[in-house]
Amino acid sequence: MAERRPVKAGELMGLAAAAGQEARAAAARRRMAQIRLTDEERRVATDELAEQFAIGRLDEPELHRRVDLLNDAVTHGDLQPIFAGLPAPSLYTPPARKPGRWRWAGFAAAAWLAVPFVLTGLVFMVFGREIAAAIFGLPALAWTFYAYRWASRPAREERRRSGS
Repeated sequence: MAERRPVKAGELMGLAAAAGQEARAAAARRRMAQIRLTDEERRVATDELAEQFAIGRLDEPELHRRVDLLNDAVTHGDLQPIFAGLPAPSLYTPPARKPGRWRWAGFAAAAWLAVPFVLTGLVFMVFGREIAAAIFGLPALAWTFYAYRWASRPAREERRRSGS
């Protein structure tokens, strides 16, 4: 009897994300089935067929047959038999999300958690207890600073990559 290896949580989440991505692409194909093709969409589909030919998934007669079908296609629904047995065209992939919005929500939560400590530190500083102000206020300010650096990290990396 074959031994089953345990499934790691990361693998399971990755499989779930991939299944969700496939389901979104299938829903987009169904939604767009009756919508007419534009010249740009035909060009994208032709480029993707050429790419499949270049990597060896299609031979030359099959490529010509599919390109002829593509030129005769009127709606997105007509593309489904053209891409049968091939990866779904990029026309149906959802646009990439902007990363980092949830990081700012985490920063806001961290800042709100630090507010009572900063205020307590200020009260101690006003009444002359510097050591208590340092104990309460400085760690909370450092906590907020590091939370800000964590939240702004994707934007800093993007600026570094673009060279500005």
